Amino acid sequence: MPHNTSVQIYFAIIGLAGLLTLVPYFAAAFFPARADGCARRLPAWAQILAPSLLCIPYALVTVAAGIFNPLWLAVYALLPPLIALIARLAPGDDRIIWPQLGILAILGLAVDLRWFEPAWPPHLAVFNKVILLDAGIYAFVALRPIAGTGFDLRLRFRDCVTGLREFVFYLPIALALGLALGFLHTHQITAHFVSLIGQFAAAWVFTFFFIAVPEELFFRGWLQNLLERRMGRIAALVVASALFGLSHFNKRAAHFNWQYVLLAAIAGIFYGRAWRRHRRVGASAVTHATVDAVWSVFLR
Repeated sequence: MPHNTSVQIYFAIIGLAGLLTLVPYFAAAFFPARADGCARRLPAWAQILAPSLLCIPYALVTVAAGIFNPLWLAVYALLPPLIALIARLAPGDDRIIWPQLGILAILGLAVDLRWFEPAWPPHLAVFNKVILLDAGIYAFVALRPIAGTGFDLRLRFRDCVTGLREFVFYLPIALALGLALGFLHTHQITAHFVSLIGQFAAAWVFTFFFIAVPEELFFRGWLQNLLERRMGRIAALVVASALFGLSHFNKRAAHFNWQYVLLAAIAGIFYGRAWRRHRRVGASAVTHATVDAVWSVFLR
């Protein structure tokens, strides 16, 4: 951080960048009727150029941290409009899914292989994930909505029931297989009950908004949803779950983490079942967040 930048100003800028990054995400999630197709009211040129504004959080964070790079700025200014252009030019036929799958491949590989993370200061690479999520939301919610996505985080009672039911179905499989493979580890719980509940609640809320919802929107609301149009419900569920598992190959390991891939792929089956029950991202995110919170608090 530059010497002439105070800590208070630095964190204020990071907070502003975080707010700008989260606005498209939360606006689409909590006001879906207004977000759905809203970009189509803009002139054609503005429909394509509008998402270039997603480069602003990058500029704010990196200027404050003293690592600004114009090449990375160009990446964040040009990639979202390119994604928007592909989405806008895609045929209107719902069975032609290759343009959308191409966009998902760009977004998925960029996040999973951490292509853009060197652009960010240490511990702030989460900005990259959310900015790319915003680019996908702009393309597939605001500009060319993918029907049946179910991206609405105003949770209903049935979302919670469905999500927790699939968690209960997955839990014995995860415990038996995870402990047998040495992937999960039990440990003595020493925290006070109230403290433990607080830890679990905090882990659940953070996981829900910043891990579960982005991944469920990508793998279930978009990928599984699109694949169903070409290969049917069961095959789409299996393929999306397998790809979800493979996306964890480099998590928490320097090599191919096959145990994580296997457990994540099986989990994907239950996440996908939760989503397709009522086609609600919130339902599968409840399952996902509960699985991850139990793991992080009780079994890691």
